[in-house]
Amino acid sequence: MTLTPEQQTEIKTARSGATPTLRPTVPALEAMLFTAIPVLDHGFVRVVDYMGDDSAVVQAARVSYGRGTRKALEDEGLIRYLMRHHHSTPFEMCEIKFHVKLPIFVARQWIRHRTANVNEYSARYSILDKDYYIPAPGQLAAQSADNRQGRGEVLDQPTAERVLNLLRADAEQTYGHYEEMLGEETGLARELARINLTLNTYTQWYWKTDLHNLFHFLRLRADSHAQYEIRVYAEAMMETVKAWVPLSYGAFCDYRLGAVTFSAKMMTVLKKLLADEPVEQASSGLSKREWAEMLAALGR
Repeated sequence: MTLTPEQQTEIKTARSGATPTLRPTVPALEAMLFTAIPVLDHGFVRVVDYMGDDSAVVQAARVSYGRGTRKALEDEGLIRYLMRHHHSTPFEMCEIKFHVKLPIFVARQWIRHRTANVNEYSARYSILDKDYYIPAPGQLAAQSADNRQGRGEVLDQPTAERVLNLLRADAEQTYGHYEEMLGEETGLARELARINLTLNTYTQWYWKTDLHNLFHFLRLRADSHAQYEIRVYAEAMMETVKAWVPLSYGAFCDYRLGAVTFSAKMMTVLKKLLADEPVEQASSGLSKREWAEMLAALGR
């Protein structure tokens, strides 16, 4: 993880001061505020600000005044009901803002989630740090034979070393040319010099979203099928969410992250299987892929 001296000073200053507030706060998340969680080789995630907590979800659902007098067990039951029945609005009452340092190619995946407010570091105005992502050898894998957007077998050591050397050499060369183009002798505009940089160059942004849309992001990106380089960011963010809204996080893990959805045709097949009735893929109305996915979800 790489933090600039300015960022380190900013974090130290932010954590040294305390501001009284009448708003509900979460001690577990307060302890994590501003602190950078390392991700990949030079990246990080840190919580900059947040609004609301589990009680805000409950309050919105009941449209009640103040924090209420209900028991925590009743609040948990309501939150789980809301999650189970896909009531999204109460979860939109909580918001959180992250500061993230990530490779450009990860940012291009991430930005597909359009339900957030984003402000990215601008290489038109500033010079990007000389930080680029180099995968660990264990993450270098061949193209999957049956998944067009996934990885297969890990590369053997000699091949992995050759790939790593290529990645380092290309990143070093392009950043060197970037610096040369920015130099006094050439003086190329920053907005043009940046176009030569590799996609593993690190960028940074502030990313603010509500809890409902954050859960949607985490459901997709913390999934085992997500690309490793974005999944580790999602996993780091999940630790902050667990500290922030533990009741909502627990419901999310049960009803979203660790759950599967069966189609109407799958339910018909499942009922037959439970009744010990014979059923085959050809007569089930399911495609071969759907059939395989259903059996995999059932552990059969």
